[in-house]
Amino acid sequence: MLPEFNTDGCLPPGDYALTLAQLSNSILVVGPRSGSPNWDRSWRAELVNRLEVMVRQLWQVGIVEIFVDGSFVEDKDHPNDIDGYFECELDALASGRLQSSLNLLDPHKVWTWDPASRRPFRGYPKKQLPMWFRYRIELYPHFGQLSGIRDQHGNELEFPSAFRLSRRDGQLRGIVKIEKGDPS
Repeated sequence: MLPEFNTDGCLPPGDYALTLAQLSNSILVVGPRSGSPNWDRSWRAELVNRLEVMVRQLWQVGIVEIFVDGSFVEDKDHPNDIDGYFECELDALASGRLQSSLNLLDPHKVWTWDPASRRPFRGYPKKQLPMWFRYRIELYPHFGQLSGIRDQHGNELEFPSAFRLSRRDGQLRGIVKIEKGDPS
């Protein structure tokens, strides 16, 4: 399913299609084959459970292109969260239909990307979205826009490019695409 982490501690570059069940049983949750004594398997499993709630909501509104990354796809023993993005239509996002539809499904009404909704969290330099506080997940809509993340040359990247770069050193890394069914 997934290769071992490379020497930089990341998934090797590429897109890895996994179902939620496969993700739960992958090295990203159970740990690398070589072992890691401080690997927080229970926290990583909990993050996947929380991700599943949000992914199922996205599926219910017709979103199927969902990608996850961040320190979760690196060899960090205890990642703080899962980051990711999903592909959507600009019209659905700009009109507010997407956010409204998702918040009808979520009992905590966490679906927003409004900068004014961000709040500080102790010890974190960046303010967090409501979805992060509830689920420790941040999923961003992508419709072809720039991400605010820059490469080593200062060029702003779209989410697909930005999320495939390690924040550690800017090197290419793998990303996980969440599949609805058995990828074959």
